[in-house]
Amino acid sequence: MRALALGLAAAFGAGVLFGVGLVVSQMIDPGKVLAFLDVAGRWDPSLALVMAGALAVAVPGFWLAQARGAPALGGRFDTPATPAIDAELLVGAAIFGIGWGLVGFCPGPAIASLAFARPESLVFVLAMLAGAWLYHAGRSRRESARSDEKRASAT
Repeated sequence: MRALALGLAAAFGAGVLFGVGLVVSQMIDPGKVLAFLDVAGRWDPSLALVMAGALAVAVPGFWLAQARGAPALGGRFDTPATPAIDAELLVGAAIFGIGWGLVGFCPGPAIASLAFARPESLVFVLAMLAGAWLYHAGRSRRESARSDEKRASAT
């Protein structure tokens, strides 16, 4: 029970730190993000510094985590089942990029901006949750159909 509480506290602390970082870097402001993405117009390169700072922390962090072999609070690292770049990954990345470019939000900043009661944040987060639900429902259906096909071909 103590390990669970410690893990939850660490996750909460990491989430708060991440959210504060998003607020300080202004990534919760869709206008700032859209200006960064507008390289042919009024480009604002300041978020490139935020991304560089994130990489400067994340790359050594991932390296150190891999060197440990296991998470400090127990359990195991969740890594992708396959390193392959498949159609599902490409479609998901395209949907993410299109959504980010259209509205200036991605999941983390949208959730963090809920703290400021922005109506557009709520709309985005609800749409994101609906999309995740639709994806899960579709995937479950596809997997069920595949297993039905395998059973039918085995008989």
